[in-house]
Amino acid sequence: MAKSAVRVLITGASSGIGRALALAYASEGASLVLLGRDAERLEAAARACLAAGAEEAETHIADVRDREAMARIVRSAHEKRPIDILVANAGVATGLSPGQLLETPEAVRAMLKINVEGVFNTVEPAIVPMCARKSGRIAIVGSMAGVRALPHSPAYCAAKACVHMWADSLRAQLAAHGVHVALIVPGYVKTPMSARTIVKTPFSARAKETSASAGVESWQPGAMSDAEAARIIKNGLERRRNVIAFPRYMYWAMRLFSLLPAALVDGVMRQFPAEVPETPEREIS
Repeated sequence: MAKSAVRVLITGASSGIGRALALAYASEGASLVLLGRDAERLEAAARACLAAGAEEAETHIADVRDREAMARIVRSAHEKRPIDILVANAGVATGLSPGQLLETPEAVRAMLKINVEGVFNTVEPAIVPMCARKSGRIAIVGSMAGVRALPHSPAYCAAKACVHMWADSLRAQLAAHGVHVALIVPGYVKTPMSARTIVKTPFSARAKETSASAGVESWQPGAMSDAEAARIIKNGLERRRNVIAFPRYMYWAMRLFSLLPAALVDGVMRQFPAEVPETPEREIS
């Protein structure tokens, strides 16, 4: 009897890590449920997945902030065919530019809605049906910014730290019910979102009055392609790793920084000025 294709639901599937992960599973004939907000890009991703070998690529135009809509989509997808792997990937970044003291409150709250509530809205509807069948994997995408705070992204760091803790709690709670929860902790991945973040080294930051993006290539150590990130995530999920962090040296460095005196680490980080564009997202009613 032929083995049935793995069923994978991915949010933020129209670009970046989400799209690359969908393509990685498509190459093995997976049944995909792809969620995103940009209809054109999402359909293009679905076509690429079908061309790569996906058994099917079901698409849903969805905003992860809409709890009721997300519940309907996840539950209907599961009822059609049980979800084996659910990836809560959708997210946006926001932060500060040099000289800026306060993040725009409306942008911060929109980011929190997407990066925190959006993760909850994606995962919560899958927990009961997965536990009922005592099978399933949940992957929550965090960030190195959730391991140790960065001065140029206060709210983003807070949001990622929140989902890190939530993933840890869920993992301990759901393991007894046959459901595995993995926390994904990426470093710099070459995506449209990371391309907008500009980080200088102390050597390139010569003039305080100059924008961090003025003629300076962003310093992003260990940056990798979204395809390579997807390969690492997929392999980690197959091995049921609890934390899938990459590059590993950066993860352990951030863990070490969290243990060192705060004043010391803060002083070092201030030597690397950054410009993180404000998200254009705003709260929805």
